[in-house]
Amino acid sequence: MNRILILGASGFIGNTLYKELCSYFDVYGTYYSQKSYNTNQHFYRFDMDIEGIDLVLKQVKPHIIISALRGNFEHQIEVHDTLVDYVKNSNRKIIFLSSANVFDAFSNYPSYEYDKTLSQSIWGKLKIRIENKLLRLPEKNYIIVRLPMVFGAKSPRVKELIEAQKTNTPFEIFPDLVINTTFADKMAQQIHYLINRNKQGIYHLGSSDLIHHDEFIKEICKGLNIKNIIYKNVYTTNFDRFLAVIPKDKRLPKHLHITNEMVIENCAK
Repeated sequence: MNRILILGASGFIGNTLYKELCSYFDVYGTYYSQKSYNTNQHFYRFDMDIEGIDLVLKQVKPHIIISALRGNFEHQIEVHDTLVDYVKNSNRKIIFLSSANVFDAFSNYPSYEYDKTLSQSIWGKLKIRIENKLLRLPEKNYIIVRLPMVFGAKSPRVKELIEAQKTNTPFEIFPDLVINTTFADKMAQQIHYLINRNKQGIYHLGSSDLIHHDEFIKEICKGLNIKNIIYKNVYTTNFDRFLAVIPKDKRLPKHLHITNEMVIENCAK
């Protein structure tokens, strides 16, 4: 049985992955501050600001490492340097959760798996740095998963919407931004499939269709019956700009395809 280590397993995305995979694999995770994991023998406390990941790797000896880390950028780089050394010249694999932001310097069209990456944001530049480290490995040793905006009924983005209504705080929407989306449960199922089928390389796990950001947020509010919310329209260009990662060369089976409508429905559960 594959032994899997999820870095950042206490976060929203990491924990969704843990719940999806733990019944099928020998799964371990790291956490930073949540005391509820203190007595869970499958969770290891890990503070990348003061320690390396070496000890956790020695204790778990994972075959597959899923990186959903957040935090200090330079420390993230150091952790991934260690992971690259760990999987190099072996049958081990890193699954790195990257972002649509690796393409945020390109605004005129959606992005596909083998398009050149270029970012203007510090978040996108971090993801590119880590991606480039993985791309130097043999392809069998990595999967780069590029994600669009991730939603879900209990996602931070939906919680922010609910909180904005409660506090009468303006919620930013971007009328000129064209996106695709996903929700955490489907994303976890897709990664489960990639593991089962021993896939490798780059995958875009977003919806196959596009939608304007403001329209998408308003549809979620309708589904959640959120009324009287204050929207703050943010315009960044005079024309539509795209921030979307579309699957093209590496498509998943039809039962794992996703649409923005499915994401909206999931948020309203």
